[in-house]
Amino acid sequence: MSQVTRAIVLSALKYGDSSLIVKLFTDAQGLQTFMVRGVLKPRKGKFKAGLFLPLTQLEISAAAPPKGKMGYLREASISYPYVSIHTDVRKSSVIMFLSEILTQSIREESPNPELFQYLEHTLQWLDHQDHVANFHLRFLLGLTRYLGFYPDQTDAHAPYFDLQEGAFVQSQPLNPMLTGELLEDFNELLGTKFDALERVKLTQKRRRALIKALVLYFQIHLHGFREPRSLDVLDEVFS
Repeated sequence: MSQVTRAIVLSALKYGDSSLIVKLFTDAQGLQTFMVRGVLKPRKGKFKAGLFLPLTQLEISAAAPPKGKMGYLREASISYPYVSIHTDVRKSSVIMFLSEILTQSIREESPNPELFQYLEHTLQWLDHQDHVANFHLRFLLGLTRYLGFYPDQTDAHAPYFDLQEGAFVQSQPLNPMLTGELLEDFNELLGTKFDALERVKLTQKRRRALIKALVLYFQIHLHGFREPRSLDVLDEVFS
């Protein structure tokens, strides 16, 4: 029996000459993987490859696959047509980076409607913004809330942030930490909503240091998490 649900494309990996293995994060069923056959053939097929660009928002009809197996995609259409995300080089670089982050971070084959709404709304917000240099930084901090390691701000004025404990601490920890200028930037982003991001002024050097720190934070808390390959491209675009 098919189920209709909203979905966000996390990744699309070429399989053979003309097919894609597509990972979708769905509103109704969480992470799902589908084999989409023939989508890369030059002749017109059932689905167009453009449907499966990174973080595209879809409405799909699909039969729920057995646990751990790939499913069959019956129908797919764009539910929210982006205006600029895939045509603006700055935004497309951010999207490539975030798709790598999300592909590694979202692993559960179970619904998480709060996380789905976070992704859906923030990506739509990005689509209509001009100032986007700090978006991915705030996005990653917000994402940690749904992954279970959002920073504990009980002692937010402490001079150190312990990355292993995910908390501000008064004494210098033995674990990897943030302090000084880097901690100031981290704290400022934590206290800034998306609508006010353009008021956060970061130099390229400080932005680079902060994104490296956030990637390390993910590596510490998510087993097997690797530094995204698109990080260097992102740094170059915002240099």
